[in-house]
Amino acid sequence: MKASKNTLFCSIKENLPRVTVKNVVCRFFVIVLLSLFAAIISPLQAQLCNGSLGDPVVSITFGSGGNGGNYSPPGAYTFINSICPNDGFYTITNNTSNCFGNSWHTVSKDHTGNGAFMLVNASYTPGDFFVTTVSDLCPNTDYEFAAWIMNVLNRSGIKPNITFSIEAPDGTILQQFQTGDIPETIGGGQWKQYGFYFKTPVNNPVIVLRMTNNAPGGIGNDLALDDITFRPCGPSITTAIQGINADTVHICEGNTNDYRFEADASAAYQSPAFQWQLSKDSGSTWTDISTANASSYLRLPTEPGVYSYRVAVTEQSSAGILACRIASNVVVINVHPNPAVSAGNDRTIISGDSLHLGGLVAGESPQFYWDPPAYLDDINNATTAAMPVTGIDYTLYAESAYGCKSEDSMKVTVVAGIFVPTAFTPNNDGKNDRWRIPYLDPAFGARVEVYNRWGQLVYHAEGQVVDWDGKVKGMPQASGTYVYFIRFKKGRPLMKGTINLIR
Repeated sequence: MKASKNTLFCSIKENLPRVTVKNVVCRFFVIVLLSLFAAIISPLQAQLCNGSLGDPVVSITFGSGGNGGNYSPPGAYTFINSICPNDGFYTITNNTSNCFGNSWHTVSKDHTGNGAFMLVNASYTPGDFFVTTVSDLCPNTDYEFAAWIMNVLNRSGIKPNITFSIEAPDGTILQQFQTGDIPETIGGGQWKQYGFYFKTPVNNPVIVLRMTNNAPGGIGNDLALDDITFRPCGPSITTAIQGINADTVHICEGNTNDYRFEADASAAYQSPAFQWQLSKDSGSTWTDISTANASSYLRLPTEPGVYSYRVAVTEQSSAGILACRIASNVVVINVHPNPAVSAGNDRTIISGDSLHLGGLVAGESPQFYWDPPAYLDDINNATTAAMPVTGIDYTLYAESAYGCKSEDSMKVTVVAGIFVPTAFTPNNDGKNDRWRIPYLDPAFGARVEVYNRWGQLVYHAEGQVVDWDGKVKGMPQASGTYVYFIRFKKGRPLMKGTINLIR
């Protein structure tokens, strides 16, 4: 079509040396046309799974490094045990650094951080750098293929440009996808995932995965490859918790409620086979639940933990083929532990002294309080002057951020002072056989020392219950008079006196 004088017309090849309104408008239309053209001819990367995905049934992670594996096609690239392979070579490694005058990024880990990756320095001639055969797929099934790639060059140069090709064993192309130029990144290498969908053949699910480097080698076109996966895509499957409009339920330890999960499989399944699964590590690994093969599953109470559930579905005809399983969304029962609460041991306090109740509370951001609030100056401190001599029982209550509750109790006894017995008879008659100081609470932190007539230390205790059987290292001590000293850390004077040991 020829443009009229009133038609704005731009030629992509037009040379416009002067900046004019027409130039600007023309260039704008050129950019738009190029973008539309690129969108039309670019591969269908946005073609997503319209139903549900299964777990990766093939996962090539390159292990932990140290060998070449069988990843490179014969004659194309050569394996070398080096973290800086030259043009036309590749390696399997978990790091690369200080390569070619530091023109590569330092890569200290693979995509997931716990293994190795394939490091490729492109040959000068474009061609295949990775070819493998995959046979563990389900026939006549849509699959998501994905792989993680990094441009390891840290400066301007030739950019990797990869074509992924899924082929039948006879070379028939089932699907292709081209990454386009993979740009360099500044400040560190970045892993990026590329992927697309394809359908396996009806009668033979064996496919060949081919990766072709479209750009020449030289200065650049160096890449890292990791975590190649194939995941089946099937009709939609949804899972819900009966009677609850949420995917996650928070309950407390000891909750006895049962929860029923319901699965809704698309009508596209002619005869669906169900398998409920459980994960205790937030979905990293899944385990089949024995005999849970119906469209619903009744969950019984469990101990604290995070329990994730889903259902895997296949047609009955392929129920035994794991590669055909499609997984539903995940529902979670989070059983929160009750707060850990310890009110502490029973306490004895001297009238008029202040008392710090203390106690230990731990858990998921718990709030706590003592009850009754009588004689409490604040949440933990009590004034004992007005307490009855009979004492008072305190209970420490705690409640977590999820409403989980615990409690523990202790008794406070108020005494007028510390009474120290002045005699005991360790003769094993069951009467007054041990020297004890009944109201010396360990919380006082007192140091108790007993000396014989020659000044030798025969008993000591610090911050403990005082309980002497009249022996030293298992040897009974002689009858006689012994001297004791009770030293307090602060706030109370030294106490001393004598004890008569009578046999």
